[in-house]
Amino acid sequence: MVELGPDGLTGYLVAAAVLFVAGVFAAVARRNAIGVLIGIELMLNAAALQFTAYGRIHAATGDVQGQTAGVFVVVVAAAEAVVALALLFAVYRSAHDIDLEKTRELHS
Repeated sequence: MVELGPDGLTGYLVAAAVLFVAGVFAAVARRNAIGVLIGIELMLNAAALQFTAYGRIHAATGDVQGQTAGVFVVVVAAAEAVVALALLFAVYRSAHDIDLEKTRELHS
């Protein structure tokens, strides 16, 4: 079993930070709605990883709040993905494009 002392936890936190930064970059730099959705999913997965890593430290005492929060974040991410993909399909059906700049023109 992996020991999660200060060094073991640091690896998980660095991985979560890298995932979060990659998600922010993907969400900001992309014009395609799918790319933005993937960026948001990366940010949510980074949060789930952090919750689970912190929860693993306290799991020996019977405290499972970290794992519970991680599962909750995964469920919210799945629900968000379903709603976003449904909206993207509706926009694609009407505009035949999912470029975010072009979908703003649909409003007017």
